[in-house]
Amino acid sequence: MTSTTTPSAPVRETEPDPDRMPDLTPPRPGRNLMTVPWVARVLGSGWYPKILQIPVAAVFGLVAYELLTGPESAHDNAGTALMWVLWWPVIPIVFVLLGRFWCAVCPFGAISDVVQKWVGVNAPVPNFLKNYGIWIIDASFLAITWADHVWGVVESPWGSGVLLLILTTAVIASGALFQRRTFCRYLCFLGGLSGNYARVGMVELRADTEICRTCKARAVCYNGNDKVAGCPLFTFPRTMEDSANCNLCANCIKSCPNDAIQVRLRKPTSELWFITKPKIEQSMLAMAIMGIVLVQNVTMLGVWEDLLVWVEATTGITSYAVIFTVLFAVAVTLPVGLLALASRVAARSNLEDARTNFARFGYALIPLDVAGHLAHNLFHLLAEGRSVVFTVGALFGRPAAGADAALVSTGTIQVLQFVLLALGLAASLYTARRIAHRRYRTTDRRRATLAPYVAVIVLLGAVNVWMFLLPMAHRM
Repeated sequence: MTSTTTPSAPVRETEPDPDRMPDLTPPRPGRNLMTVPWVARVLGSGWYPKILQIPVAAVFGLVAYELLTGPESAHDNAGTALMWVLWWPVIPIVFVLLGRFWCAVCPFGAISDVVQKWVGVNAPVPNFLKNYGIWIIDASFLAITWADHVWGVVESPWGSGVLLLILTTAVIASGALFQRRTFCRYLCFLGGLSGNYARVGMVELRADTEICRTCKARAVCYNGNDKVAGCPLFTFPRTMEDSANCNLCANCIKSCPNDAIQVRLRKPTSELWFITKPKIEQSMLAMAIMGIVLVQNVTMLGVWEDLLVWVEATTGITSYAVIFTVLFAVAVTLPVGLLALASRVAARSNLEDARTNFARFGYALIPLDVAGHLAHNLFHLLAEGRSVVFTVGALFGRPAAGADAALVSTGTIQVLQFVLLALGLAASLYTARRIAHRRYRTTDRRRATLAPYVAVIVLLGAVNVWMFLLPMAHRM
């Protein structure tokens, strides 16, 4: 019996799809500020950041005291002026310039450290917080904004004081129960905001991976040693690819025996297109912030009262809480829905599903987020800035110098707002383009992917421009 073997068909060697080979080139390191002697001395000093925490804590103590015991009118309360007219508008600027530096000097972080030192259980962070902490941050940010408009937190010194007390209680509980700064990393709404905005920042802390590869110190930069605590935000410098969870506390700089930690300058927003593992919850936070800024702007316009009257006449609903809740939900859902729609459209032409597109390109909206937030807060800072001088001066017996609280004219404020929006719009468009160019290698794929995101960015930018064209109400 003769057996025959049928020859198998030759295997065709197919060329790899160029779009399945994204550009993974790491960012080019910027100037290392640790080569500047005085910067190295400051960050390596045991006094840093303690020397800054002390005056910041003193000011926050004054703010809390004034909010809870001072004048009931926000117009006359120094705590309200310092918190909402000065600190809240300035803090996003700090994020853009120095990343999450504020968290290194924040009094809440210092409180957590003290509580942990004296009564801390130092239990591991629950997996629930690790997995869902950012969603809790998203929800708390929305809840605080909702409470402000329904219960008038900002306009009520007592309400603002109670908010500080609630946050302080949460910080104390976290410090007593869990390791390091669990609250700051997984629960603080301001930490979530600063983490997102820090990606736009001009300063980054990174480790020299070539030096780290031969390190024998057993991750002392993360774990700390007898003299220096470990990273408070649970971040390993060697594997960092973003600045969302680095507060520039310099603990790793002090503990590293090999001088492997660098603090570098970089192009603003450049981090956003080098992120290799985008997370949908971070993009969702960016969209939620966009919605919150829209709400904050709309409720300060004259058209807001007209809208309330129209809703009451149309639906018969007279409860402000109900009306605002519905409109708030619409405003927050709008940016999320637009990005989801753009992601679905892009998925028809690129290699990703809609969920992955949402996570990846949501980062491109962060520069416009920052610009809208800065432009909104700039109004309070420049249109009401002198109220800080008036109210703080009154604490020391100096009467108010006048009723006008503006630092500059309305026209000047609008020009600055439009400059910020133009920069944010350009940065978001450029970021989206860079993300597409790193992910896709063919021109057709890039264009098809970019088109819906460009439309969303331009639309949201136009909505912001329209709102800033209208006169806004003052907070103080």
